[in-house]
Amino acid sequence: MEIFVQQLINGLTLGSIYGLIAIGYTMVFGIIGMVNFAHGDVFMLSAFIALIFFLILTTWLGISSVVLALFFVLIIAMVLTSLWGWAIERIAYRPLRGSFRLAPLISAIGVSIFLSNFVQVAQGARNKPTPPMVGDVIVLFQGASGYNVALSYKQIIIMVVTAVLLTIFWYVVQKTSLGRAQRACEQDRKMAALLGINVDRTISLTFVIGASLAAVAGTMYLLYYGVVSFNDGFVPGVKAFTAAVLGGIGSLPGAVLGGLIIGLIETFWSAYFSIEYKDVAAFSILAIVLIFMPSGILGRPEVEKV
Repeated sequence: MEIFVQQLINGLTLGSIYGLIAIGYTMVFGIIGMVNFAHGDVFMLSAFIALIFFLILTTWLGISSVVLALFFVLIIAMVLTSLWGWAIERIAYRPLRGSFRLAPLISAIGVSIFLSNFVQVAQGARNKPTPPMVGDVIVLFQGASGYNVALSYKQIIIMVVTAVLLTIFWYVVQKTSLGRAQRACEQDRKMAALLGINVDRTISLTFVIGASLAAVAGTMYLLYYGVVSFNDGFVPGVKAFTAAVLGGIGSLPGAVLGGLIIGLIETFWSAYFSIEYKDVAAFSILAIVLIFMPSGILGRPEVEKV
């Protein structure tokens, strides 16, 4: 029982990180119908930004409070990664928006390769560790075998941040003028433009929001694992996209729900079966769910207009 509870906590933590990345996928796809395959590498880039500025704040500027340093790192990473997201959309995606459907996809793959190689050249190919940020844990209970079920403060931070950001961005999409513009662009971009909505600005802001969420995920990833590498963008990016599809592409709660499911499947499979097949298990569950629910768990079925 104690092992089950511990793996449940670990799975929710990992799933929260996947969910944060998946929100960026689902927002971009929901509006312009494009899978931004560079999003995983934007997440990786944000983790490096967080690492660099955490070391600057703690080592060079002498900030001793880890909480204060993490707060500043989170803000800086969100701002800088948002600028990257805006630049990528403006340079690589907007000129191809009216082209054939595969052109933006090819451009996204190109941006992904560029970011990965850029970070490899700039930071090197070795893993980059960081000093432990938050190491304290709360022992919830002790099992009969003497196994302690623990909840670390960094796990609490990751799950709370995910819940808060999901609530904030759900409110933005559902209740604000920007959200109404996004939903209008999702339904019909041409009609939205005729009604006075600045489609280009709405799409750019969507990329900026997605990149800022990737920055939060990158900072939480660095906080949780304490190490980052230039090739850490592809696999988490693919799994986050899988989570977005599983939860229902276009649904923010569905993206987080899908991330939690993927994280739980990986964690429990690694604990009770074979860690080598945890990815196979996750994608198998995705295939089974999509057979019976093609639009995902919380996705809305597409209605073909006649």
